Amino acid sequence: MNDCPFCAIAAGTIAADRIYEDEEVVAFRDINPQAPTHILVIPREHIASAAELTRAQDPLWGRVLHVAQQLAVSEDIDASGFRLVTNVGADAGQTVPHLHLHLLGGRAMSWPPG
Repeated sequence: MNDCPFCAIAAGTIAADRIYEDEEVVAFRDINPQAPTHILVIPREHIASAAELTRAQDPLWGRVLHVAQQLAVSEDIDASGFRLVTNVGADAGQTVPHLHLHLLGGRAMSWPPG
């Protein structure tokens, strides 16, 4: 999508603090971190939210989750614990209509989240 900031980050036309990328997935640090480690993991393919995922995209969603798992290890938050969050829609707090997974860690998390 031409007006999607995450598509632009994936394409490299908007700068971001990228920490991982491959042919399907890009990961970068959130510009408004909510935890000491706050990374966004996105598919390069534009998908509006988790509500838009199809069965055909199951391998892609699995790849996003696997990359988040790898990043938790490389960020040294795997042993202490981390949270994976995807917001769907405005009421859930989704501000960018592009599927993304928040990887949060480096501090104790409370429940319920908000």
